[in-house]
Amino acid sequence: MTALRPERESAAGGPVDPLTDPLPDVLAGGHSSPWFRAEQPPQQVQGHDLSAPQPPLADPYAQLPADAYAASPQDDAYAGHSPYDGGPGWTASEPYPAPEAAEEPYSPVPEAPRDDETMALRAADPARTDEERDETPPATATATTAAGAEGGRAARRKAAKRNARPGGRRGTGRRRAGAPAPEASGTPGGGDEPPERPRTRVEARRAARARKPSAATVASRAVGELFITIGVLMLLFVTYQLWWTNVRAQQQADGAAHNLQQDWEQGKRKPGAFQAGQGFAILHIPKLDVVVPVASGIDKQRVLDRGMAGHYAEGALKTALPSAKEGNFAVAGHRNTHGEPFRYINRLTPGDPIVVETQDTYYVYEMASILPQTPPSNTAVIDPVPAGSGFTEPGRYLTLTTCTPEFTSTYRMIVWGKMVEERPRSKGKPDALVD
Repeated sequence: MTALRPERESAAGGPVDPLTDPLPDVLAGGHSSPWFRAEQPPQQVQGHDLSAPQPPLADPYAQLPADAYAASPQDDAYAGHSPYDGGPGWTASEPYPAPEAAEEPYSPVPEAPRDDETMALRAADPARTDEERDETPPATATATTAAGAEGGRAARRKAAKRNARPGGRRGTGRRRAGAPAPEASGTPGGGDEPPERPRTRVEARRAARARKPSAATVASRAVGELFITIGVLMLLFVTYQLWWTNVRAQQQADGAAHNLQQDWEQGKRKPGAFQAGQGFAILHIPKLDVVVPVASGIDKQRVLDRGMAGHYAEGALKTALPSAKEGNFAVAGHRNTHGEPFRYINRLTPGDPIVVETQDTYYVYEMASILPQTPPSNTAVIDPVPAGSGFTEPGRYLTLTTCTPEFTSTYRMIVWGKMVEERPRSKGKPDALVD
């Protein structure tokens, strides 16, 4: 409450003018309640006349001071403000900004055409926009109406689908009756192409011959397949030579060494002449971790290709055995494939031990010299006093021969050694094998 309550009486104590009194006690018609009707007769109460004017009631607020309900100025949250504040730069004299006009006028959905057969409303096509409906040529609508009048609802649907696709049905040059020509409907393409005529037998044969590959094409394909086959075979052969021959030869060499040691334990092998391909000793090269049986002869099939080392023991190339008091014990072996026992003999240096183990004795040699390359015809390297070894007088020597360079047999590599110890098996293994 921010204003004084109007009182029944003025400040001087006199009656208030009923024209200026906002709260008269009696409503129009002489009743204080709006629910009483004017035509109701005044009610009589025993001892009282209700129709007579009643004295005014005493005001309970008359005893309070006039400013009892006045609010303090600081409590008024709207004191000193205008009814509307439009923000910085706004004045009351400026008009209220008008709303911006819409970019595009609202266009209601056109009324769907009525169906002549059922008199029911057809639903509008939701996929087409208002622009597409406005741009629809009148000829298309006329053609659709004509087709619908002629063929009914199904014909109108087909005509609408046909008009929606340029050129009508793809691959067919036909139009249904009642459909407009492409020029009239405005569809791109101008007109339908006539259907392709069927081929004659001659034309079909010519087309078949054209699709048939020529002789040059067949020959090139055959040559290509031949080259592929040869390449696969070569790959298999290389795999066999470099991997499988080593696996197989290693198995055979290990079996021969095991059988030889069993024969020695049973006393079946005695010193003397040995048959070709028969094992009689075991060669140890500790630095290269080589343990390979030695057989009599240098036959490729029966000895060398089986992963063993072969002793030059036949014909003009015959050399002495390790047990001989003088002579050169010459041994050959593969450097690549078939077990390749001598592959790394080029890594030996002077003083490296080489041990030949027989049934009764260990013969220990020390590497003395190496000849990296010499022709296969140079047989003087296995003489009793080998040429080029540095030895000048007879003695007990060892010669190892193999092919070089690797994976070829063009030249021979030679390694020589000199015996430094002959140790019976009864005394145990030599130091070179114990370490």
